[in-house]
Formats: sequence, C-alpha cells, structure tokens
Amino acid sequence: MISDSLLHALRSARHVVVFTGAGVSAESGIPTFRDSLTGLWERFDAASLATPDAFRRDPALVWGWYEWRRMKVLQAQPNPAHRAIAELARHVPRLTLVTQNVDDLHERAGNTDVIHLHGSLHRPRCLRCGREPDEPLAMPAEPDAGRRLEPPRCMHCAGQLRPGVVWFGEHLPGEALDRAFAAAQACDLLLSVGTSGVVYPAAQVPELAWEAGAVVVHVNPQGQAGRREREYNLAGPAGEQLPALLAQAFGRG
Repeated sequence: MISDSLLHALRSARHVVVFTGAGVSAESGIPTFRDSLTGLWERFDAASLATPDAFRRDPALVWGWYEWRRMKVLQAQPNPAHRAIAELARHVPRLTLVTQNVDDLHERAGNTDVIHLHGSLHRPRCLRCGREPDEPLAMPAEPDAGRRLEPPRCMHCAGQLRPGVVWFGEHLPGEALDRAFAAAQACDLLLSVGTSGVVYPAAQVPELAWEAGAVVVHVNPQGQAGRREREYNLAGPAGEQLPALLAQAFGRG
C-alpha cells in the first residue's frame, strides 16, 4: 500500500524529476552491464569493451558489439514503467526525465526532451570533428552475428565514427549533467527508478534533490535500506510500482 503522505506529495508537486537506471530497461529485456554476455559475445567482458582504449586497439570489434547492442534495443519495446513516466508528465505541471540508460525506450514511450547522462546508442559522433551523422544509422545487417564491423566514416571530415555513449574513464557530458543537477535542486519530488545509486557523479542527482528539500522516492525490486525524512521506498518492479502509484494518485495508470 502506498502511503497517503506520498500520494499527497505527488499530487501537490509542481516539478517532478524522474531519474532512471538500467533496471527500467532490463524490464524490457535489455541486458545490464552486470549481466553476462551471451551468444558469440559470451567470451568477452562488457566492461572491457566499453573503454576508449578498447576502441583504439580494435575499433571494428567494439563497433560490432555496440551495433549488436543497438539491435537489441531496436528489438525491445517500452514497458509499463516507460509508459507510466510518460503518463505522469500529463498529470504534473512540470516533469524532467533524467536517465543513465543509452537506449531510446523513454522516447518511444512518448517522453520528450530526455536528459541522457551516459549518451545514446543512436547518436554516434566523429572522433575527429565531433559531429553527429546527418542521417540515422542504418539497421545492422546481421544483428546477432557478433561479428566485427568497421565503423562508418564521417560525411564532413572522413573521420571514424565512435559510439555516442560515455565509456569508462570518460567524463559525463557537462551540459546534461548541469541540467540534471539544476532540475534536482529545483524539484518538489524525485522518483529514482531502477538504479543502484552507487555510480557517481550521476548518483548525486537524488542526493541533491533530498538536500534541497524535495521528497525522494526509490523504486527498486530490492528496496532501499535506511529511510530518512521525506524519503520513501517502493519495493518491486518499476513496471508494477509506477502504474500503481499513478492509479492511486490520479485514478488511472
């Protein structure tokens, strides 16, 4: 049962921030970095492929893996959690969506102006000039082959394209991080959904909201230990908890 005080806080909020992590996408079948790779990629460690050094050593290997990941995303569909967040935006005066995920499931569910802290699989950029392609990338020809693929070339300078994600050892995009921090410090209520809250600096987002006086709600299958004032825990899958929260707060999910 969701507490009356949380329902009141959500109904009266003027600015809600939703902060999502890998757990939300996992409910659509997208593997997280904690999951073992499968198929022809099972002999690799995901963390060892997601680095600038790995791309410099073997760009075709890394690009092929990211194209495999992109295809997995394109095959997936938004789940009830993604759709509930889009629905919530229609019930509150202002909603800011901040995600650590590199897929486009939030957008496909109807969310707009999503702040991607870790970049996007769908927005590669040139290593040389930094520009993004003028046209979207074509669908990978053999999505499950696990094969090496030479990265495309930039149409502007002929430089090599790289995946548009933040790799281990790289800084988060400054503009996205600034927008996320500013929203957290200005909101009335923050929903932290499907994230462990241990990867910094992104993990500062819920902390900044709480320190600024906002209500903070954690939605995770395992729940969160140590509840503080103005902090709530909804233990369970996001695809169940978020629709239930909306149904009780606004009479629909």
